[in-house]
Amino acid sequence: MKRARVLLADDHRLVAEGLKGLLADEFELVGIVEDGLALLAAAKKLRPDVIVADITMPRLNGIEALARLKKSNPDAKVVFLTMHQDASYARRALEAGAAAFVIKHSAPAELVAAIHAALKGKTFITPALTGDVLRDIRQQTQSKIDARQLVTPRQREILQLLAQGRSAKEIAQALSISARTVEFHKYQLMEAHGLHSSAELVHFAIKQGIITI
Repeated sequence: MKRARVLLADDHRLVAEGLKGLLADEFELVGIVEDGLALLAAAKKLRPDVIVADITMPRLNGIEALARLKKSNPDAKVVFLTMHQDASYARRALEAGAAAFVIKHSAPAELVAAIHAALKGKTFITPALTGDVLRDIRQQTQSKIDARQLVTPRQREILQLLAQGRSAKEIAQALSISARTVEFHKYQLMEAHGLHSSAELVHFAIKQGIITI
């Protein structure tokens, strides 16, 4: 019987090697890549049946990589394997077209089942998160205002750089604007959403899907 072909994408080589050992008995492993752009290149070249990918990766995160992949290959099946135990991450992954969302510490028990589900065209979510994910989806559906629509492209750039730990001065230099303009945009965003610090603002932006890390 022909074995399904799997591509692994994880910037932690030891994790990838561990996954390789976990999956080798049932699947044909066609490659290991360490960032989102390499994932796109390998997916195009190798045409795997399933991609097992981390969310947080260099150059391009997993969710953004999936969104790009779906444009050229709508049938691509991606199983996310991540440390993020947050329902909002799972929701965003599913919205982007993920076939499954598995927490890394659950991998030995759940990853193989998630891959089989993906191959059958089904959706798999780590059982411990299923209830939270469904509630998060309902809350998002009921919300009348999508926070992402209220953020300007410039504010999104500022938020992305804030999430990278840049100071107002560094952001100003990167975007060729004044530090005062950066602070003004931050103030507007915090005032609009009832936030009180840059840390709260970054957390809000990530949770709402305004930016990714």
